[in-house]
Amino acid sequence: MNTNVNLNAALGVLAFLGTGGLLLLMGALLLYTLFARKYKLTSKVLGAGLLVGCLYLGLLLAFSLASSRKALARGEEKHFCEIDCHLAYSVIDVTRTKTLGSGPNALTASGTFTLLTIKTRFDETTISATRGNGLLYPNSRVIKILDEQGREYEPSTEGQRVLNISQGGGTPVETPLRPGESYTTTLAFDLPDDARNPTLSMREGEWVTRFIIGHENSPLHGKTLFQLDGPQKGKSEG
Repeated sequence: MNTNVNLNAALGVLAFLGTGGLLLLMGALLLYTLFARKYKLTSKVLGAGLLVGCLYLGLLLAFSLASSRKALARGEEKHFCEIDCHLAYSVIDVTRTKTLGSGPNALTASGTFTLLTIKTRFDETTISATRGNGLLYPNSRVIKILDEQGREYEPSTEGQRVLNISQGGGTPVETPLRPGESYTTTLAFDLPDDARNPTLSMREGEWVTRFIIGHENSPLHGKTLFQLDGPQKGKSEG
C-alpha cells in the first residue's frame, strides 16, 4: 500500500503530542526554577529538555531518510492516513486541450490545458471497529503539478471556472465521505509547452504535519507522486 506516511499515523500523532506536552511541562518547570533561583535544577531541566528535543528530531530525520520517492502509474492509489481510516486517491484520466468551453465562455490556454480526473475513495477496509458510518471530512489538500525542471503549477483559476461551466469539474476534493463512498474531481492546469515529464503532487496542507514523525511533509521525507504520462496500472507500453 502506498501511503503518505512510513510510520503508523496514530503513533506519529501520539509521539508529537506526547513530546510537545513533555516539553511544555519542562518549560513550566524551567520557569519555576528560575523564579525560585534553583539554578542547579535549572541546568538539569534545560539539559533534559534538549535531550528530548534532540531525540524527537533524530527520529523525525531517521524516518525521513528511510523513506524514498515514488511515482505511481495511472490508476495506482495513494492512501492518506486519517488516524483510524484511509482515503485513497488515484489519477484515472489525463486529457490535454488548447481550449476549454465554447462561445462566450471559450478560453484559450497560454500553453496547453491539462485536465486531471482524480478519484477519491474512502477505503472501508481501513476503519477501526468502533468508528461507525459517520462522515469523514478530509484534511486540506495541496495539489500541484511538477515538471522535470522543478517548476510547480497550481490549478488554473480561469480554466477551472470555464471547466465547471462547460463540462463540470465533478465533486470538490474537500467533500466528506462515508465508508465505501467515492467521487471524482477534474482539475484544469495551464502548463507551458516546455513542461516535460509532469507529475502530480498531492499532499496534506496542515503545517503541523511537517513535525509528525514519518509524515511525507516532514523535512527530507520522500514524496509519493502520480505519473501523468506513461502506462496505466496493469498495462505496459508496446
